[in-house]
Amino acid sequence: MLSLGSGGAKSNKPSFVSYVTPEEIKLEKDPPKEEKHPDLLPGEVVFCSANPILKYTQDDLSQRGVFGTLFCTNFRVTFISDEMSQEETAKKFKNKLYGENDIPLMCVDHIYGVYDEKRKLITGGLVKNKCPSKMIIHCKDLRMFQFCLTYTKEEDARKIFQGIAHHCLEEKSLKCVFAFSYEGTTSPDMQRKHETIMFEAPEDWTEEMKRTKARCRLVTENENFEISTRLPKYFVIPSALEDLFSHQGKGLPVWCWSHHTGCALFKASFPPGAQEDGDFQKHLDTMINAVAHNYLYSVKTEDLSESLPSIQDIQQSYNKFKLFFLIDNSTDFWMSDVKWFSSLESSGWLDIIRQCLQKAVDVVECLEKDNTNVLITEEEGTDLCCVISSLAQIMLDPYYRTLTGFQSLVQKEWVAGCHAFLDRCNHLHQKDKDCQSPVFLLFLECVWQLVQQHTPAFQFSETYLTVLSDSIHVPVFSTFLFNSPHHRESVMKVESPLAQSGSLNCPLVWDWSLQFDSKAQNFFLNPLYSEKVKHVVRRAHKPKHQRQLSLPCSAFKTPPKKGFFKDETDSLKKMLQIKRISRWMGSPDSPMVSSREFYESWQRRPLDYHGLLLPCLDGPAIRLWMQRYLRWIPEVNILGGGSVAITSKLMELLSQVQDLKRALEQRDSSQAAKIDHRLHLQHRPLSFGSSGHMSSFPFAYNRSRSFMPIIPTGMLQSIVLNDNLAIQEDEASEVVSLV
Repeated sequence: MLSLGSGGAKSNKPSFVSYVTPEEIKLEKDPPKEEKHPDLLPGEVVFCSANPILKYTQDDLSQRGVFGTLFCTNFRVTFISDEMSQEETAKKFKNKLYGENDIPLMCVDHIYGVYDEKRKLITGGLVKNKCPSKMIIHCKDLRMFQFCLTYTKEEDARKIFQGIAHHCLEEKSLKCVFAFSYEGTTSPDMQRKHETIMFEAPEDWTEEMKRTKARCRLVTENENFEISTRLPKYFVIPSALEDLFSHQGKGLPVWCWSHHTGCALFKASFPPGAQEDGDFQKHLDTMINAVAHNYLYSVKTEDLSESLPSIQDIQQSYNKFKLFFLIDNSTDFWMSDVKWFSSLESSGWLDIIRQCLQKAVDVVECLEKDNTNVLITEEEGTDLCCVISSLAQIMLDPYYRTLTGFQSLVQKEWVAGCHAFLDRCNHLHQKDKDCQSPVFLLFLECVWQLVQQHTPAFQFSETYLTVLSDSIHVPVFSTFLFNSPHHRESVMKVESPLAQSGSLNCPLVWDWSLQFDSKAQNFFLNPLYSEKVKHVVRRAHKPKHQRQLSLPCSAFKTPPKKGFFKDETDSLKKMLQIKRISRWMGSPDSPMVSSREFYESWQRRPLDYHGLLLPCLDGPAIRLWMQRYLRWIPEVNILGGGSVAITSKLMELLSQVQDLKRALEQRDSSQAAKIDHRLHLQHRPLSFGSSGHMSSFPFAYNRSRSFMPIIPTGMLQSIVLNDNLAIQEDEASEVVSLV
């Protein structure tokens, strides 16, 4: 280009003109990073934080991840990514208390530090060694997080590592739990919460006795816990029992449930003293005698501490079992796939589930077929007694298969039944872990087996059970936070920071609106639930029993045999001489054979989802709770498949059936000609949507997945362990040719 007045010569002056100032160029090149903070709950405060922290993704050994800031509060450990997470915002099933990158402090199971590529378990809050290069957190809901600390300043890395270790692992006081700092309010319009019976008032127990036609009496003498601190304020005992204050309430037969024929289920703890002592036998005879007077002077007893695994055995088995689901990366997963089924079997966890279901079936057989009272006992009467009594009631009573009925059952048998949630779940990270055991999780596992085998009989879904198992470790609710009603009441009054203005009122876990919105709560309901059809009954005809709980007893009239429980109906004197009467293995007349006949007799009758339900206990019938244990492992999730796809298709068919039913009802009405039936197609129930969801929906979906070659697992192991792939070329080619 020629410049004017230059005589045609080229100008040496630069022709580039900048319209942006140097300050603006610098601002455009290096934009300031906005410091991100977590959305704190009412009463939540931040203890420490560090940035930048690299959070590894669970894909492979490449150690890829995302940078962000790691926080530790009095409620959780939370990671805030520097990138916008589209996955979290797109979720339909979202917890309002904590997100995907949040770990409630009570949910932390183990913390590991990586020093020079070696992983070391952190056992205490005071870390004397140098700061590790990586921190690995294992959660009780089987999530696993890996954080790299090498990109952070050494002082900040040490501070965040020691802060997390201190608040998650150090033994603490109960008043330090976030529930005592949480300032949230419960929703007064939560209808599902109000429908749940709390069993905290005499009226609750009275109504339950009326519903089940119980022939017992309500005890109100323990209103101020004068009888025992290990009993609720109000409970029900046999009418013939008079001595309430012996042994400080230990050994009292507490009523659980009554069969419509008149017999009932009771549970009791052992009275103090050696079992060989004469006072012990005398008290046991008195207890059995009181139960026997309840119905036809017939009772069968069972000591669960001898016939079922101990709480220590349950804890050890679950510790082995959960290790198979805490996978660091995809390579470790495929390596574990070589011995997957044998590893699960060796843990013994599924066998413990089978034993508990078997025991519950035996209790049901005594109530249903033999028409006898059942008294189950153990040392404290608050662990396995709660498991077996709850399972037996679910099998017999359809009310407990509804959502509110199941929640009322948990309140009655577990919360009011003085199950030691604080000790069994180890919420305070006590050093003495002999009392820790996942007994309540074992109960949920057994319920899940029933839900899988008889899905139309249950109003709640497996998603509800999974969320309930997660809520045990959320330090907001008081439901699973105490060892007994006395413990709860004393702590609420004494250790409450609001003691001057009254006792603290922590929210209940049944107020699901605190965690999920109404759309998310729809996933708690089973769309295939078969509701009972209400028949119109004439007033002149009044049925003898208003509740249909089980099949008629005449269906099981078989010759008496020596079964799981010894039959002691001949004489009361002979019955009182029996203290413990069962063993797992025995003769051809063993419990397994007897219960098998009972199951086959029930199976030959038409299935009634609102009557008696029995589980199948064969080997393949006891399955793995895949949604809970495999939801965080991308490799096992099926895109558009699994039980989610089947349920979604069934929901579509159910929706079409409902549309046709409404169309027929409109056609039969007088206004059928004026209504366009095509309008009804617009009012369909909610479904899971497209097939793009994963099999672990609604928890983990749209995650990155890594796929391994289709090679037998045995050969895959040898290939991974051997770096010289050329040696394996011939074997691999032979496999491909066979395929």
